[in-house]
Amino acid sequence: MTTLALTLMTRGRQAVAVVERLQPLAQLAARLYLAQVFFLAGLTKLGDWETTLLLFENEYQVPLLSPMLAAISGTTGELVLPVLLVLGLAGRLAAAGLFVVNAVAVLSLPEIAPAALQQHQFWGSLALGLLLWGPGRWSADALLARRLS
Repeated sequence: MTTLALTLMTRGRQAVAVVERLQPLAQLAARLYLAQVFFLAGLTKLGDWETTLLLFENEYQVPLLSPMLAAISGTTGELVLPVLLVLGLAGRLAAAGLFVVNAVAVLSLPEIAPAALQQHQFWGSLALGLLLWGPGRWSADALLARRLS
């Protein structure tokens, strides 16, 4: 191997090490961002419950659920799952739940603006990443796993 190839391999390994050290921070940032988005949406629904029910009856077309049950379960998910996500407690379950809430929101709207769809896709990708790779080292899940092993 040439000196250049060895140098490039060494630099590549160093770059990977830096990225790996940043992973817990990225996972925490994703958890906090998603939690804020969904928790605020839940608070908005809860703050004007009459309007929320009207939207679920007339605007949102949630399949398989009555408008009342859809409003209650959607709002509950938007308020409970973000708290779990911030703590990183049952982090994968919370991420999966928010992924479903997000997907149902997109599917239940008869029309969605391209910018809104793009936001939902971003939120879905963050939730999917947390579902696949977990809430990270800086989470209650990781702390519990360390204590139990």
